[in-house]
Amino acid sequence: MGKLAFVFPGQGSQSVGMGLDLAGNYPEAQALFAKVDAAAARPGKSLSALCFEGPEDELKQTINTQPTILAASLAAHAAFVAEVKKMNGSAPQPDFVAGHSLGEITALCAAQVLSVEDAVKLVEKRAALMQDCPKGAMAAVLKMPEEALEKLCLEVQDALKEEGADKNEAVVLIANYNTKDQLVISGSPTAVGRAAALVKERGGKAIPLPVGGAFHSPLMSGAASEFGAVLNAVAFAPARCEVVQNVDARGSKSPEALKAKLAKQMESAVRWTACVEYLIAQDVDTIVEIGPGKVLTGLVKKIDSSEKVRLFNVFDSESLKLAASSLTVAVS
Repeated sequence: MGKLAFVFPGQGSQSVGMGLDLAGNYPEAQALFAKVDAAAARPGKSLSALCFEGPEDELKQTINTQPTILAASLAAHAAFVAEVKKMNGSAPQPDFVAGHSLGEITALCAAQVLSVEDAVKLVEKRAALMQDCPKGAMAAVLKMPEEALEKLCLEVQDALKEEGADKNEAVVLIANYNTKDQLVISGSPTAVGRAAALVKERGGKAIPLPVGGAFHSPLMSGAASEFGAVLNAVAFAPARCEVVQNVDARGSKSPEALKAKLAKQMESAVRWTACVEYLIAQDVDTIVEIGPGKVLTGLVKKIDSSEKVRLFNVFDSESLKLAASSLTVAVS
């Protein structure tokens, strides 16, 4: 019999109005938003108000994007669990959970490793560190195999070092392995610019991303160290199911392993392709993306074109009911 996985989105999936429909139709989602608002250490507009009302220019700021996506995803998860329980008589029990970058913290919360309050605390700190990190750049790369792009990045690093660039200025590497054909490079503005030009020269496509930091690269090591200090003070419980983490694309349940890998995430690549391949290798045949947008569902379709894996989204009442009824039929 196949297995079930829940996956949670990261930065880039946000949109004004996310979670509003669920909060209006599910008291569980409304209660979750209230809990997140109470836990958030911020003056002015609440996280739920930012989710529901925006404005977009505020919502897309990293300091706001990450905690609001966490809130909307956890609210969707709470409503989904309640709906499946109502239909099936018991709550859904995933065999695995995973999240893309920020979504990994949501996944830890769904696996009951973290409390909602601790998850909010961690994400607010993570978002602040990433927004204030040293200047960097990122670019999406299409039409270039990962092996070729890895060699290209090393070539750029070596050339810049020979030209006298310091250690940080020469940094460029793959930060996101989203699919075999959709990669993201990260590093110093100089190195990313040089790499992007070479990508285009060699038949690929490079698209600069609207970020000011070199996320998931060694240039985040200072921020990762600060985040690790906060992480050390947070209690992790044993996971109720395997949590597949970005750093090594392997499942873990022990609090020690989960915390150690999360501490490395900010300065390490997001190995999403390998995470999905791991899930499929473990006989997962149903993946439910829970939270705003459909980004991860789209990536899974590109990673595995066999169409053997059933894919569902949970982001509003309609999609939630479809996923819940399909899941209930499958397990009954």
